[in-house]
This record gives sequence, C-alpha cells and structure tokens, in this order.
Amino acid sequence: MTPPMNPPMNPPMTQRATLDELEAAHEVIRAVVPPTPQYHWPLLAERAGCETWVKHENHTPVGAFKLRGGLVYIADHVRRLGPEAGVITATRGNHGQSIATACARFGARATVVVPHGNSREKNAAMRAQGAELVVHGDDFQESVEYARERAQADGLLMLPSFHPLLVQGVGTYALEFFRARPDLDAVYVPIGLGSGICGVISARDALGLKTHVIGVVADGAPMYKLSVEAGRPIATNRADTMADGMACRTPVEEAFEIIRAGAERIVSVSDAQIRAAMRAYFHDTHNVAEGAGAAPLAALLAEREAMRGKRVGLILTGGNIDRDLFAEVLSERDSEEERT
Repeated sequence: MTPPMNPPMNPPMTQRATLDELEAAHEVIRAVVPPTPQYHWPLLAERAGCETWVKHENHTPVGAFKLRGGLVYIADHVRRLGPEAGVITATRGNHGQSIATACARFGARATVVVPHGNSREKNAAMRAQGAELVVHGDDFQESVEYARERAQADGLLMLPSFHPLLVQGVGTYALEFFRARPDLDAVYVPIGLGSGICGVISARDALGLKTHVIGVVADGAPMYKLSVEAGRPIATNRADTMADGMACRTPVEEAFEIIRAGAERIVSVSDAQIRAAMRAYFHDTHNVAEGAGAAPLAALLAEREAMRGKRVGLILTGGNIDRDLFAEVLSERDSEEERT
C-alpha cells in the first residue's frame, strides 16, 4: 500500500538553488534551450487515471534535460579560467552530451569517459558534439574513477555529475514547469546521481509551492531509496538496469540530504515496468522515451489507485535510446493490465 502523502520539509537554504540562482541560470540557458513544452495527453491521462502533465525535456537540442546544467557549469568555468582550460567527465550519455555541446558553444575542450558497453548512439552523438571519447571501465563508477586519474595526470578539471551549478541549470526546467502548472499535486522525477530531483525540489521551494516531489529509482539501482530508508548514504555493489541514466551505485551526500528533506517518497520500479512505460509513451503520445525518461510514468502507473483524480506531473527527462533497443521494447507484448 502506498504511504500517505506528508507535507514536504524544506532543505537548508545552503543546500538548494535559490530563485535568484535559478533565474540567473535561465538567462544563460534560454539562448540555446527554449522553454520545453508541458502537454496534457488525453490517452495517457486515461491510462493513468488522473490529470497528467508531461514536461518534455526530450525536446531539448540534445534530447535530454542535462544540457541545461552543462551550459551553466561550462559558462562559469570559461568565465573564470578561459576556454583553454579543458574539462573531463564521466557519463552514461546525456551528461556527456550536455558537456560536449556546452564546451563546443563556449570554446572549451571536453574529454568524456564512458564504460564499456555504453550506448553506441549516445557515444556517436558525443563525438559529433566535439568531445574526445574515452571508453574505460565496466560501469559508471569505474569510469568516474578513471576520469579522476586522467584529470590529475593531464591537468584537466574533473567535472562531477552532481554540482550546485548543474542543479541550478537543470532546475530551470522545473521553474518553467511550476510556473506553467503551479497547481500540480505531485511530480514524479527519475533519480540518477540526483541533480534533476534536487533541481525540482529547489524550484518547488523557491516558488513556495506545496507540490509533492516523488523520486523514482530502478529496482536494480536503488541506492537513494536504500539511503533514505536508512537515514544515511548507502552505496550498492551493482547498478543493474536498462535505464542507463539511473544506473548509479554511489550516492552523493549533498544530493542525499536534499532528497531526504524535500522528497515525499522514493518509488522503485522494475525494468519490465520501465519498458511498459516506454511503450505507453509511444502509443499514447508518439514520443520516444529512454529508460530514465519513462521511469516516472512507470511509477505513476504503479501507484495509479493512490493518485486517482489528482493533477500529476511527469518529467520525461530524455529520449536518447539506441534504435535496436527501442525496437526490441516496442516489439514486446503488453500484459492485459498494461493494455487497460
């Protein structure tokens, strides 16, 4: 049974993006990323049993929300150190595309480390966007550790996947969403390392709204759910999910504190539920959703009865999925429950 919704607690002022910071970030971003739409899709609402609004971050120039954070971080980096100061980062894809595109815009040099077996199409996009791509490690955490070693050896700035400037940047999608729909009862947000949900919590609090923020993790990458339940950051040995944007196993303490204080609850969904949500998005809206982008819908469908009659927002964080995998997902048969 879904627990009752409790009033959200505000995280300490020092740990969240302020309204002034979000507005300043938006000034940097809007030259490259126009406000993305939020749509009410009738078929999706029928499926979910509630008034459902989708924030389409799959419509940014790199097909994902991460571009917002990259632009803000790299603009600040270049302002302080000049474009000749190179950066290195680790990614499963969307963060790397963000940094590569931002570096190309501001004239900086980007090196991006990805694990073996990473999405071929995301790798190709990062190269096309100007990054030097390095393949190292069996998962994201091993890529992070190698990127740190390269940063030390080559005199590069190690760019984290979670940072206050990244939160300020990605938080601008929530600023847009909440200003367009301040009457949302709840918003479902996927969690990787946490910049997205921390940006949503920051924008919600900065605008003084009462919207409940519900985080979504994958069953195979449950670190933040375990951490919130335990009251302290807990790393996992594996992050095994087809939703690569959520495949993280070491929580960020700063993100954990914001999530613990500001999220109403964390919901865990299976890969099968995520795949079903990807099919639902395509059937009901003809939008392509990658695994992390579909996870919020998967969580809403799992909590359909508890959310019946409410006004709910979903963050479709990205649509960057390899064609072969998406074709495989679409070819799978829906269960009787998924068809209703």
